[in-house]
Amino acid sequence: MQFNTLGNSNLKVSQICLGTMTYGEQNTQQEAFEQLDYAVSQGINFIDTAELYAIPPKAETYGATEAIIGNWLAKRGRRDDLVLASKIAGPGADWVGHIRQGKSRFDDKNISEALDNSLQRLQTEYLDL
Repeated sequence: MQFNTLGNSNLKVSQICLGTMTYGEQNTQQEAFEQLDYAVSQGINFIDTAELYAIPPKAETYGATEAIIGNWLAKRGRRDDLVLASKIAGPGADWVGHIRQGKSRFDDKNISEALDNSLQRLQTEYLDL
């Protein structure tokens, strides 16, 4: 696997990033664990997720992807070997009204709340991105 330094940081990320938006909807936790195990065994260290996932976004699966990744991290104990990226949901009351009562914005309050909730679901103390 080839790695690149991310911007001006000291983070080395695999050229392939594992996207996880289907965990909790199209993929079960067991399937997600298999995919994560395989990706890491092949040298991938960069995992992307979002509070919005699973896709398509709906209240019943909100945060499911991060929760599955958190369960995997807790079981495998590989957190320090990975670069973990997540994203918050922006404004979208018309299609993600279930996130922060449809009042999600890119402001201090929403960013802090989203980050705290993501860290809980991911069962980690930090995100890399």
